[in-house]
Amino acid sequence: MPGFELFGDKERKEVQDVLDSGILMRYGFESLRNGHWKANDLEKAIEKRFDVNHAQLVSSGTAAVTMALVAAGIGNGDEVIIPSFTFVASFEAILMIGAIPIVVDIDDTLTLDISSVISAITFKTKAVMPVHMCGSMANLNALKSICNKHSLLLIEDACQAIGGTYNGQSLGTIGDLGCFSFDFVKTVTCGEGGVVVTNNRKYAKNLDHFSDHGHDHNGIDRGAELHPFLGYNFRISELNAAVGLAQFRRIDEFLEIQKNYYEILRNAVEPLEGVTFRSVPEHGQESYAFLNFFLNDLEIARRVNTAFKANGLDVCFHYYDNNWHYIRKWDHLKKNKSLYSFSDKIKDELKNLNKRDFSKSDHYIGRNISCLIKLSWSHDEVIKRASVMVDCIKSAYSSS
Repeated sequence: MPGFELFGDKERKEVQDVLDSGILMRYGFESLRNGHWKANDLEKAIEKRFDVNHAQLVSSGTAAVTMALVAAGIGNGDEVIIPSFTFVASFEAILMIGAIPIVVDIDDTLTLDISSVISAITFKTKAVMPVHMCGSMANLNALKSICNKHSLLLIEDACQAIGGTYNGQSLGTIGDLGCFSFDFVKTVTCGEGGVVVTNNRKYAKNLDHFSDHGHDHNGIDRGAELHPFLGYNFRISELNAAVGLAQFRRIDEFLEIQKNYYEILRNAVEPLEGVTFRSVPEHGQESYAFLNFFLNDLEIARRVNTAFKANGLDVCFHYYDNNWHYIRKWDHLKKNKSLYSFSDKIKDELKNLNKRDFSKSDHYIGRNISCLIKLSWSHDEVIKRASVMVDCIKSAYSSS
């Protein structure tokens, strides 16, 4: 998946443009930048590719999620529904703005379970945030219907799913706002960076202003610009945007490699007894950044994961025992280990997480192995890898 694996002359050229000008900031200094506006160019490329009206680059995927929430007016005491399987940034962003993360079960899509979302809605719920983990999506038609019925926002976290589609539409563009990450290990990387996309003009204006200390960006004198409201600094630098611009222009190249290698690995393990795959909603297409499959039970999954590691198969994850991506190991969240104070409402919800039953999520995550697809592999390496994966899985079942 990581675009940095294929970093080359195209990326170096864009970065050199910025270094030659000496202007590393995305705003201002018009007379000194040699006509280069890398952040602007990348935003325009994203808007064209994803067929959206507005793209706002920010400093990270975490910043993108935070910005999406803020731009939509979510804040103190509001509830945001998120899945039990996600990166820690999901609840970090929600907590940072004083809102309350409501963690619910996943299903065999490895994303939000529809019935659990419905059960979690209260009068304080303001948004549902599906997280397209490992390159695939929830049942977005069902989630849109739920959000429309209850007047809720649908905010997509597509940080791991660039290139995936649903009903022919790019993931991240289906909800009210969508978030992408361009960090160092994403399919397209800026080194560090992210973007929020939306078709809502009000949200777009909020994103533009809030990400730069509330600047209204009217005129050419930053010192004279007005601040219609409070903001923060989530700006991306021109250096990071330059890397991302070159990478984004190569996205079709990267996605084709991912799909080819994904299909080789899947075709190898699919005939094996005791191997099934995550459910992809009808008319959905994965980004092919990960191959996700289920085994019969937790014990077999742990054996396979151990065998993979022992046989040199890197970037394969058993998230049940992972500290970053699954609620089972989010002790710092469940025990309220924060450097700053939370409201009593947030404290109560975090305490409740320790009592909540996530056995439905355990049923899927406990049996899941998620294998990242590397862009730097050769075809021969993938064929060999597939053979080793098959041997490891067969061995784990034969010894059970």
